[in-house]
Amino acid sequence: MTDTGADAIASPLYGEKLTLSYESRQVTRALDVRIPAGRITAIVGPNACGKSTLLRALARLLAPQSGRVVLHGRDIRSYPTREVARMLGLLPQSPVAPPGICVADLVARGRFPHQTLLRQWSEQDERAVLAAMRQTQVDALAEQPVDALSGGQRQRVWLAMAIAQETPILLLDEPTTFLDIAHQYDLLELCRRLNRDGGRTLVMVLHDLNQAARYADHIIAMKAGTILATGAPAEVITPELIESVFGIRSLVVPDPVTGTPMVVPVAGGAHE
Repeated sequence: MTDTGADAIASPLYGEKLTLSYESRQVTRALDVRIPAGRITAIVGPNACGKSTLLRALARLLAPQSGRVVLHGRDIRSYPTREVARMLGLLPQSPVAPPGICVADLVARGRFPHQTLLRQWSEQDERAVLAAMRQTQVDALAEQPVDALSGGQRQRVWLAMAIAQETPILLLDEPTTFLDIAHQYDLLELCRRLNRDGGRTLVMVLHDLNQAARYADHIIAMKAGTILATGAPAEVITPELIESVFGIRSLVVPDPVTGTPMVVPVAGGAHE
């Protein structure tokens, strides 16, 4: 694995020697990963390489077979569940809403970690929910049942719930799924604002390399359960790395808008 300096960056969340499995199938073995504080990290790689599995382990949804996930200096398993949920939010793949629930009520569930017997619903909770719905452009749908929405609308509602949770770390598993191209870029711009204006640490599993290169500060490139490279987009997104990870030949040129790496596949460049 090539590491271009992540260890030198303060990391509020990292994994040590993570071996992750589903039943009898081992997905990763002795994986080390660090998430830089205050940055946007994109995890990229082909299907079934372990990206979402790694994200689930970082979110404490999947217990490692061996190794550990560390959150703010402590094994993540040592925290009470509610405390983890105040520090770390997750937008999973294909979440399922309770039947009949309306948009505002689903987004409000993002405030549950902040509720206690002594602290019930407050004006702060209300403000957080309304702000999250405005940011994701679902405020006009507040009274609509979630199961009546389009796939893209539902995705934005789930993102609103994660934003309303107001955690300093936010994990997003393929957040652009179901979104058309305009809403994909709207969402990624929102993620950038959450990072730049709010100082949140974001980790996103993305399939689009050009989106990852444009919006992420830090790239983790995976293949077959291993991390092949980590670092800034300009250091990781190279023709050699793309051929090694994805098996395609490409050119990498500067994006004419942002100057970030832009991948241009070469016709007939795929390997069997």
